[in-house]
Amino acid sequence: MKEVINKVQIGGNLGRDPEIREFGTNKRMARFSIATSEFITNALGERVQQVQWHNAVAWGKTADMVAQSLTKGKQVLINGKLSSRTYTAKDGTKKYATDVVVSDFEVLS
Repeated sequence: MKEVINKVQIGGNLGRDPEIREFGTNKRMARFSIATSEFITNALGERVQQVQWHNAVAWGKTADMVAQSLTKGKQVLINGKLSSRTYTAKDGTKKYATDVVVSDFEVLS
């Protein structure tokens, strides 16, 4: 295998309005969360819904489009790649996060 592929597609609902940040001239970032869900059967044989939250980040023109068209509750399909990062929390502990870096998206609702 010559090249490793890092590609992801997630469909779900926005958990909050996108957070938009500006970095200098014409550099914009949009950060938002997406909820996906599936039904599983638990140990008691009951069918229950399991929800997972995914962090997403968009840059540049994609961030502009996110800011214009996405709001809390909207159903969206995003395409992008996974990106892992570490950061230091306010309490000094080291934290790890994985984001979907959005390349494009489609509003479904």
